[in-house]
Amino acid sequence: MPSDTPLRVLALVCSLKPSPAPSSSSLLAEQVLRELKRHDIEGAVVRVVDHNLAPGVEKDMGGEDQWPDIRAQLLEADILLIATPIWLGHMSSVAQRVLERIDAELAETDHHGRPSMWDKVAIAAIVGNEDGAHKVTADLFQALSDTGFTIPAQGATYWVGEAMSPTDYNDLPETPDAVSSAIKDLASCAAHLAKTLRHNPYPADRS
Repeated sequence: MPSDTPLRVLALVCSLKPSPAPSSSSLLAEQVLRELKRHDIEGAVVRVVDHNLAPGVEKDMGGEDQWPDIRAQLLEADILLIATPIWLGHMSSVAQRVLERIDAELAETDHHGRPSMWDKVAIAAIVGNEDGAHKVTADLFQALSDTGFTIPAQGATYWVGEAMSPTDYNDLPETPDAVSSAIKDLASCAAHLAKTLRHNPYPADRS
């Protein structure tokens, strides 16, 4: 991609709630995108559950599969943000489906013959009112690293409410200071890494 093209972030919101239902995952993703915009990075948000993602590990499962449309946006992005709630201690089933579809990139290469997701940065935003944010982060980042993404320092932000509490992130009257600080660090590190990879991509020769 030309070095003067603005950097872009694609946020895949993996809420179980279809639009237009309020979503804590969507709210946190929007907050991360606003902070990235301060670093001159433009973004788009896709609420994945609004689209038909067929099960499978191919880039196009045929029929009414809508992953190819989302994949096209991913290929144009420099940063991938996955925002997911915690359910039963794990990432949402929607987030797991996204990772399964990204698995197809292990067999894809760019025009330099490098893995298709090289030079892309991956970050995460996680919400829930139960424990599990660190586990979900670890699972997400291991899968994304395996498929070629680069993880920045402090590449995740999260909010976890009191266990068994009915309060969601989007019920809070204001963003907690710790979350605001984490979002700023996340955006700064992700922007720095994306700009670095834009101007100093991984080499095509891996011998």
